[in-house]
Amino acid sequence: MSKNIVYMVNLVEDAKLDRTKPYEFSIKSWQHYCTTYDCELYVLEDRIYEETYMNANFHKLFPIPILENSDVAYDKILVVDSDTIVHPDAPNIFDVTCTNDIYGVHNMGNYDWVIRSMENYSSELFNGYTFPLREYINTGLVVFNNTHKTFLREVHEFYFDNVDKIVDIQTKYGTGTDQPVLNFLIHKFNQKLSLLPFEWNMQELPRLEVLDTDLTFTNYGHVYHFNGIPPDYKLYNDPNKSSVYQWMEYTYNKLYASK
Repeated sequence: MSKNIVYMVNLVEDAKLDRTKPYEFSIKSWQHYCTTYDCELYVLEDRIYEETYMNANFHKLFPIPILENSDVAYDKILVVDSDTIVHPDAPNIFDVTCTNDIYGVHNMGNYDWVIRSMENYSSELFNGYTFPLREYINTGLVVFNNTHKTFLREVHEFYFDNVDKIVDIQTKYGTGTDQPVLNFLIHKFNQKLSLLPFEWNMQELPRLEVLDTDLTFTNYGHVYHFNGIPPDYKLYNDPNKSSVYQWMEYTYNKLYASK
């Protein structure tokens, strides 16, 4: 019997051996969500390809072959980053995403990074092709369904056909991994995209000046994305716990204390 799937990548990288430490809070929050709405959490913890060949983030673009190879049947797939925490009372996103469009949230906060990513990938990989900035989504939360199999296979083929150039762009510019590639291909392959409200992927919280100890922002959203947090943006001085770890731990404990 097929189910809706929450798909998350939780892979260690050689250069960031402790990058997955705070993700336990993300996993626990999404486990609660899946129990609430009778969906299945699938966490990828084993690499499909070597790190030099595929950045950890690119594994987010491979949910369909990974799920099918694991004999997981699915209707819709919510791909979420492992530095997200979902509110315990968040509504069911699978009820909201009721068409065959791809769903995502516009990338907010760091427009310099986004624009440079678009420019670099446009000129070096997509022959000058571009699309409206307002339709650039943050891939920390994207909803696909089983009608997108062909498109996602085209994404896979594109990656393997262009892997050397993609790795070179990442090394050369340091702007963007999976995110610009998926954005360009959604438009290049004429996929219908529906934008969800910011509440479904509240990103760049420090840049938007809402990340504070009172956690007021959690009263106004469903999914909190702890990206773009500077290393020195800490709650307390502990060299063994990164700023991301501290904020995710603090937020999770506040939201789930009574759960």
